[in-house]
Amino acid sequence: MIRAVFFDIDGTLLPETKPEVPESTMKAIRRLKEKGILIFAATGRHMLEIEDLPLEEIPFDGYVLLNGQLCTDKDGRIISDYEISGPDAETMLRIFREKELPVMIIEKDRMYINMVNDLVEKAQKEIHTPVPETGRYEGGKIYQFVVYAREEEVSRLRKEVDECRITSWNPNAVDVIAKGGSKVRGIRQMLSHYHITENEIMAFGDGENDMEMLSCAGTGVAMGDAGEALKKNADYVTGPADQDGVWNACCHFGLI
Repeated sequence: MIRAVFFDIDGTLLPETKPEVPESTMKAIRRLKEKGILIFAATGRHMLEIEDLPLEEIPFDGYVLLNGQLCTDKDGRIISDYEISGPDAETMLRIFREKELPVMIIEKDRMYINMVNDLVEKAQKEIHTPVPETGRYEGGKIYQFVVYAREEEVSRLRKEVDECRITSWNPNAVDVIAKGGSKVRGIRQMLSHYHITENEIMAFGDGENDMEMLSCAGTGVAMGDAGEALKKNADYVTGPADQDGVWNACCHFGLI
């Protein structure tokens, strides 16, 4: 029996074609809630970004944020968190301070960047999110870095911060989180908090950072426009977000 569903946001709840939750997806979520199924976001985004997206009608029961680095309940109370520390944090801060690459630092209540170029503007535009404000690091707990760079530069970065995990979410941008960090780690913390097992959850995703999430879930669903690797890793491939993908998958598994 499915007791909870975890949704990626970009490309899953919000189609790439239009930053608006499809009516069929909203209808599916309402039906799930009526059956007592918990609804969670599992995303690489920060809460400050989510608040700026057209998601206010979705009654989330909790949030797995920053690819699992920060997990909260629906009221923003922290359930678990994992910061980046040690030599890799120092390396990233050096790159940030010396402006070797555009780098955004993400703390619990702050998101700020060292500089803005065409790659930053392009990547942010593609996720319908404003370019972050520039700022200075003041010693706060860092949960994630976002680096805006092409593959060649990212390859060099992987060698410099080999104790961190780097995942791509755009051709020109990657997330840098603590080693061992993933949506799965965050999801498992949420499941422990709510006394739910992995077999009792369904997860929807479309990106590289959803691979482990779909494997972890009792039922993993890949969106129709996901990459082939993710589709092969899923229990079921549904349609794209803007073609009733969430609704059709929920119907297929008899949840609604």
